[in-house]
Amino acid sequence: MREFSLFMSQFLRHPKRVSAIAPSSRWLAQRMASEITKDTGQIVEIGAGTGVISRAILAAGVAPQDLTIIELDPNFCKTLKAQFPDCNVLEMDAQDLGSLELENVNMVISGLPLLSIPVSVQHNIIKGAFDLMQPGGKYMQYTYGPKPPIAQEVRTANDLAWRTLKKTWLNIPPASSYVFSQNSAIVPQAKQG
Repeated sequence: MREFSLFMSQFLRHPKRVSAIAPSSRWLAQRMASEITKDTGQIVEIGAGTGVISRAILAAGVAPQDLTIIELDPNFCKTLKAQFPDCNVLEMDAQDLGSLELENVNMVISGLPLLSIPVSVQHNIIKGAFDLMQPGGKYMQYTYGPKPPIAQEVRTANDLAWRTLKKTWLNIPPASSYVFSQNSAIVPQAKQG
């Protein structure tokens, strides 16, 4: 209940920054963590909010020292630092992802409200994420809208391919999850024959 209260207070203070009517559900969090494997390596989560997805990432077997949590809102960040003392929690703008000095990052999981973020800012975030990740890295993003949450011009500029995961109906509102990767990093599979 305290998590919901914090979420609502931040939503009322900064509706464009929070841009959701409720925290992510545990079902959406599990969907966002569903691509994690034992070989994923370092993960960066951006726009962590109250930490629902952070908990799912850790529950998927990621060691706390392998999770870096990025949050711009100082109140959310304070709560995240208290909840996840063994993770690297940073209060910073996601546009600065490319400046982080982390090694072996293979996945960025985003809870940012990309549909309400200007295209130029989206570009900085996405470019920074792929600059930070190893070749073949995955950028995961959920959205409440009917189309991919990264603008077409940003997808084109960053040479992105994407696929969708099953829709999470048990979320308010229902959410679609996307996995983005760079075309240049996709290795074609050999034909069976």
